[in-house]
Amino acid sequence: MQRSAFGDQTTTSPIQPAVRVLIAGGGTGGHIIPALAIADELQARHAAEILFVGTPRGLESRLVPQAGYRLELIRVGQLNHVPLATRLRTLIDLPMGLIQCVRLLRKFRPGIVIGVGGYASGPVMGAAILLGIPTLAFESNAIPGLANRLVGARVKAAAVAFEPAARYFRHAQITGIPVRAEFFHLAPRPAGAPPHLLVFGGSQGARALNAVMPKIVAQLLASVPGLTILHQAGARHAETTLDAYEASGAPANRWQVEAFLDDMPRRFEAADLVLSRSGASTVAELAAAGKPAVLIPFPQAADDHQRSNAQVLAQAGAARVLLEADLTPDQLQGTIRDLLRDPTKLSEMAENARSLAHPDAAERIAGMAIALARGDFRKGPV
Repeated sequence: MQRSAFGDQTTTSPIQPAVRVLIAGGGTGGHIIPALAIADELQARHAAEILFVGTPRGLESRLVPQAGYRLELIRVGQLNHVPLATRLRTLIDLPMGLIQCVRLLRKFRPGIVIGVGGYASGPVMGAAILLGIPTLAFESNAIPGLANRLVGARVKAAAVAFEPAARYFRHAQITGIPVRAEFFHLAPRPAGAPPHLLVFGGSQGARALNAVMPKIVAQLLASVPGLTILHQAGARHAETTLDAYEASGAPANRWQVEAFLDDMPRRFEAADLVLSRSGASTVAELAAAGKPAVLIPFPQAADDHQRSNAQVLAQAGAARVLLEADLTPDQLQGTIRDLLRDPTKLSEMAENARSLAHPDAAERIAGMAIALARGDFRKGPV
């Protein structure tokens, strides 16, 4: 069991003490879920002592304690895509925030600070750089968020998911995004099985997918023999989405609407095609699972990073990308129909997706962190 983050250092041997690792950031699942995978790897393989730093409003406030890690909360304002008054207040509060982070770092005495992006990442990484503590940035998107862009030139090294992000950092290595091991070991779809479409808008659902799918479901089911559809709509929109499906006249035994889906590896395994947003974790899971996709990037994502993520898969021939601003029901219905009618194309896209997977992502990122903490990091190939 992990000791208190502020307790005495444990040792894995009489010679080499365990490394203390501070992981800063969060906000969304795309930041915190890979961070937890990195923490698990550091603890299991290197007996590291882990401390997370986040904010009260991020998902880390719930997910980190659930995973059994200690979490310190700091107050950090927003700078990106907020009103001018909010930005000014954040800038005024920034010096006090940095002082708080400096005190926290001096108390915990980490050997390495890992910034995973999100509100808490910027000031903690900035404080670590000021104190001369080794820093490792992890960037899950093709275009880094503001926190990582601000410190990118000053960190000791960076682990990035996609090649376009590497140019923003010193000593960047393309490691991919840690995802659950189950995604790499899915059973292939049985030969001759009726086609199945998974519609997945992330844990909160996607309003655009919820609005357009009921408009095309009857025609889509009529045009693809045997097709079944599972649509995850999100808790807030499940009832209205279900009502819209029922009103469509589509055969009720061939579609299913759920507020939330558990056991996502099993859901991916059953799908021939996935229709989804293109958050970093979703894109990584599609690659790990080797699943072809139709991606509709969330247009309000910071710095339009979902479009950049989607383009990585599209350029590899693993996905089709449709922009929400230009999306029509006919366009979406035709794209899904044509792909599901072409098993050879789906198989080719699946192989292309699998070529982008990184099953050793957590191991590589943890290894970079330990090397930086112990002073023996060597720049590897981008």
